[in-house]
Amino acid sequence: MRMRSLAWLLPFAIISAANANLAPSPGINVEIGYLGRDYPEPLPISLVEPAISDEGVQGARLGLADNLATGRFLGQAYHLSEKIAPRNGDIISDAKALLQTTHLIVADLEPDDLLRIADLPEARDAIIINVRTSNDDVRGKDCRRNLFHVAPSWTMRADALAQYMAWKRWNRWFLLKGNTKEDVDYVDAMKRAAKKFGSFIVEERTVVFDPGNRNSETGHQQIQTQIPMRTQSAPQHDIVFVADTQDSFGDYLLWRTSVPKPVAGTQGLVAVAWSPLYEEYGGIQLQTRFRAQNKRPMTERDYLAWLAMRVFGEAITRSGKSDVDGWRAYIMSTQFQVAGFKGQGMSFRPWDRQLRQPIILTGPRTIVSMSPQEGFLHPTYLTDTLGVDAPETACKLSG
Repeated sequence: MRMRSLAWLLPFAIISAANANLAPSPGINVEIGYLGRDYPEPLPISLVEPAISDEGVQGARLGLADNLATGRFLGQAYHLSEKIAPRNGDIISDAKALLQTTHLIVADLEPDDLLRIADLPEARDAIIINVRTSNDDVRGKDCRRNLFHVAPSWTMRADALAQYMAWKRWNRWFLLKGNTKEDVDYVDAMKRAAKKFGSFIVEERTVVFDPGNRNSETGHQQIQTQIPMRTQSAPQHDIVFVADTQDSFGDYLLWRTSVPKPVAGTQGLVAVAWSPLYEEYGGIQLQTRFRAQNKRPMTERDYLAWLAMRVFGEAITRSGKSDVDGWRAYIMSTQFQVAGFKGQGMSFRPWDRQLRQPIILTGPRTIVSMSPQEGFLHPTYLTDTLGVDAPETACKLSG
């Protein structure tokens, strides 16, 4: 009990010890840009889940405050310029405006917009950190030298769940997917993970589901009837894997499938970089500060934007450099680590610029586990068992 009660102090002890090795770049002013777009978001399925209009940017603001707290002692000043384009706005003009003042960009963008920005001549020497999309192609065949990723890929998420299923010996999966590109991408990652960790797919189905007015007096009755029909007659299976990134049907699978089985994927047991339920390794401290600032829980995208800001802060504070090239070199070096309240320093993979990190497995109200699972080994980093390893990468920009 004594060890558990003091566990929250561990991140601060590590930071204090590391401060002795700072290589500061004093007297510099650092401008960081936050670039997003007002994309359509899935509506909350109930009044219990409020709609959030400032997801992501609030995490960046908290990261700015943390960078300022360190910079104050080192003579460093940090500033955050925010540009969030309207749904049909000109994201290129917003990006060019930011790139006139900074080459450090926190990118809250979908894949097409992300690549358009990365390919701008003005962004050639930039460091752009993806905090939104899990798309594997932007880390693989469409990777860019100026593009880094703190958001986990679909492959990392699927591998995190597959390791847990292997540990549980739930090896027969029934896959249900929606019809968006993101749904298909996640299912592809699940198929890869099943093969990688010794499971197999008994059947795959596409579900096109319109629950109608799910908040009406009879909405639950319609769903209670339709979901068993959509899941009946499947081969024997241990678990239902679901890929429903738009929240159109996945939440309705729990307790309603034709055969009583657990659900995992985008609903049920989910694999995330962060959860409002997470409290380990001092995570409660970050949760509390965010809630005090914003009067709401810290979502995954809030955390990823905070983490991107901390990546910049760590590179600037510890590299001893005062230019983007020096900071990039340090981020790509074996000396770089960023703390993220997950019990270990996290670093970038040189072959695809993806941040190595443990993945949280959580249910609706409790944390279930964290991957990589015990027993899954790797010659260098255990976290490299999650996602695309160096021999498998389609990215041609390694090193």
